[in-house]
Amino acid sequence: MFKHIIIPCDGSELSNRVVDKAIEFAREVDARITGFYAQPEYSVPYYEGGIPIDAMTPESFSSLTDGQAKTILDSVAEKAKAAGVTCDTYTSVNNAPYEAIIDAANAKGCDLIFMASHGRRGIAGLLMGSETHKVLTHTTIPVLVYR
Repeated sequence: MFKHIIIPCDGSELSNRVVDKAIEFAREVDARITGFYAQPEYSVPYYEGGIPIDAMTPESFSSLTDGQAKTILDSVAEKAKAAGVTCDTYTSVNNAPYEAIIDAANAKGCDLIFMASHGRRGIAGLLMGSETHKVLTHTTIPVLVYR
């Protein structure tokens, strides 16, 4: 049924649980996986007067987020290897994680997106938004939501 599953992950506790479940699922259906991390774009926060409040350079920011991506994705690859599941990793830079997830799934030829939901409802869900909800409403690729 599913042969290539993308797993968006961010290093959070919930994301780590989803990675474990997605790897288990992939093993059961004999699918390969791609662990994916969406890196944020560099932006300089400003005070009201237009003075930058953060001295981090674009290069140091990129180095920091590259390091985060490597740490998170290396963990996915190690877990997959231990479970005997073929794994690739991928990262891209985009301030809209849902777009990055969909773009990565399409670029890698994935036939399932396996992702987490925090389960926020009501005002919290409305105010905080939901990357999972955005993925669900903007992709044609099946999405398996784990909570």
